[in-house]
Amino acid sequence: MFTGIITAVGRITTASPFGDGMRLTIETPAGYLDDVAIGDSIAIQGACMTATQIQGNQFTLDISRESLNKTIGLDLQAPVNLEKALRLSDRLGGHLVSGHVDGIGQVERIAAVDKSPDGSWHLVIQAPAEIAPFLAYKGSIVVNGVSLTVNAANKTNAGGCTIEINIIPHTLQHTTLGQLKAGDAVNLEVDLIARYVARLMDFQSK
Repeated sequence: MFTGIITAVGRITTASPFGDGMRLTIETPAGYLDDVAIGDSIAIQGACMTATQIQGNQFTLDISRESLNKTIGLDLQAPVNLEKALRLSDRLGGHLVSGHVDGIGQVERIAAVDKSPDGSWHLVIQAPAEIAPFLAYKGSIVVNGVSLTVNAANKTNAGGCTIEINIIPHTLQHTTLGQLKAGDAVNLEVDLIARYVARLMDFQSK
C-alpha cells in the first residue's frame, strides 16, 4: 500500500530481457535504500514492484510481461518516481494507493497557468473508457505514482474522459511530472474506494 507521495526520483540504468518480462536495475539517491530489504515493495512510476537485489544505491526488480503490457515507462533507461511501501504508523499525505495501474492515459496539454515562477501548472489527460466512470470532480487520481486531485472530469465522444489537474511547482520539481509533454503516455490508478464501490453496485444489480 502507498500514498502517492513520491519520496525520490531514481533512474532505470539497465532494462534487459528476463523470462517472459524484463529485469531492471534502478539507481536511487544516496541513502534511499538504507531501510529497504530484499522482498520489500517499492512503487515505480505508480506500479508496485518487489526489490530482488540491493547493492549500494541500486536495487533490482523483475517485471512480468503482464505488468509491462499494463504500464508505460518501465522498459526504458529513464528517470522514475519512487515510493516505498506505507507503514501503518506513517502519515497518509496523499490517498490510499495500491500500486496497481488501471489504465494508460495520454497527456493532451501541460502548461503554466500564468507567467509567475510560483504559479501552478495545468495538466490535461485523456483517460481511457474503462476507467472513466471512476474519475470525478475533486476525486483522487494517481499519475505516474503521484497522488493528484481532479479539478474537472469531462466525458468524450469516444467514451473516455478528459481530466484536468493543477500541479504546484514543488511537485513538478520533485517528480518526473515536470518532464511531461503533450502526447506522452502516463500510468493511471483510480481511487481505491471508488473501485470497490463500483464493484459492489455492479454485484448488487445482478
